[in-house]
Amino acid sequence: MDVLWFVFAFVLLAAPVGLLMRLRRVAASEAVRGSVESADPEAYGFVPREELDVRLPGPDEDLLHVIDVVQGTRRWQPAARLLAGTPERGEARWQRVQGFAGAACLELTARPGRGAGADWLREWRADAPDDAGAAEVFAEFLVQQAWRTARPGTDEFRIILEEARTVSEEAAMLAPRDPVPYMIELAVARGLGYGRERFERLWAEVVDRAPAHMGAHLAALRYFTARWHGSRKDAVAFATAAAARAPRGSLLAALPLFAVYEHLPRPGLGRSRYRGEAVRRAVAGAVFAVREAAADDPVVPHVRHLLVLFLVRMSRWREAMEQLLLVDGHVGAVPWTYARDPAAAYAAHRARAVAGYEASGGSPATLRG
Repeated sequence: MDVLWFVFAFVLLAAPVGLLMRLRRVAASEAVRGSVESADPEAYGFVPREELDVRLPGPDEDLLHVIDVVQGTRRWQPAARLLAGTPERGEARWQRVQGFAGAACLELTARPGRGAGADWLREWRADAPDDAGAAEVFAEFLVQQAWRTARPGTDEFRIILEEARTVSEEAAMLAPRDPVPYMIELAVARGLGYGRERFERLWAEVVDRAPAHMGAHLAALRYFTARWHGSRKDAVAFATAAAARAPRGSLLAALPLFAVYEHLPRPGLGRSRYRGEAVRRAVAGAVFAVREAAADDPVVPHVRHLLVLFLVRMSRWREAMEQLLLVDGHVGAVPWTYARDPAAAYAAHRARAVAGYEASGGSPATLRG
C-alpha cells in the first residue's frame, strides 16, 4: 500500500512539472515565431537573400569562373580543360559534371529553342566525340532535363532517360575507370524503375571504382526509399551499412541523416518529428562526419545544409548558427533544392535560426566570441 501511495504522489508531482516544461517550450516557440520577422541575418554577415547562389552547395571558384567564361564566350574548351584536370574518382569531378549540366539546363530554361541556351554543350559533344567529360556532362544534362521538364512515367520522360543511358554508356567506354558514368545511370535506374538485381549490378560497378564516394551513395540512396523502389527499412539499412564500413574521415557517417530526411512526411512537420532517438543518432553521426572530414571535401556543404534544417527544427539554435556560418552564400543542396524557390526556403530557416538564437540570449558578439 505504501508503494501505491508513493506512485500516486509521484504522478501528482510529475504532472505539473511536465505541464510546466511543455508550457515553457510553447512559450519559447511563440517567442521565436514572434521575432522571426524582426531578425536581421545580415548582422551576422549572412548574404542577402537575393544574392544567394542556387547553383552549388558550396564554393568552387574554379568551376564558377569557368561557367562564367563558357557562358560569356560560348566556347566549351575551358570546361573541357577543367574536367580533364579533375581526378576521375574524386567527389569534385561528379560535382563539376553536375555543375556544368545544371548551368546548361538553366540556360535552356531561360532561352529555349535550338541555337539559344546550352549551344556550347551541344557543340562540345559534337566537336569532341572522344572526350569522356563531354559525354558525362551531356548525359547528366539529359537526366536533369528529364526530371525538370517531363513527368515520371510518361513517354517523354522515358525517352529522355533512355538517351541519357546511351550517352552514359558511351562515356563509360571512353573512361573505363571513371565512376561518374555509372553514377549518372543511378538516376536513370531510379526513373526507369530498374529491378533490384539490375540495380545491384550497376551499383557494383560504382563501388568497384569508388567504394567510399559520398555523392554516389546519395544518388543510390534515393532508389531504396519508399517513394521510389524500396522502403524506409531498405533505405535505413543501406545508409547504416555504408556508415558502418566508412573509413575514417569519410562523410558516409552522415548518410543515415539523409535516409531519415527522405522519409519525413512533407506536410505539417511538427517539432515532435525531430525528437526521436533515430533522429538524434543520425544528427550526431552527421555532426561527427563533418568534424572529421577534410575541410575542402566538396560534399561537406551538402551535409551542413541538411544539418541546418534538422538543427533549426530541433531548436538547437547555436549549433544551427554555427553551421550557417560555414555554408552561407550557396544554397544548391538538399533540402532547399526540393523547394520551388531554394533561396527562399533557405532564407526562412536561416531567419528562424537567428530568431531562436537571439531569443535564447545570443547575439553576433556571442556567436563569434
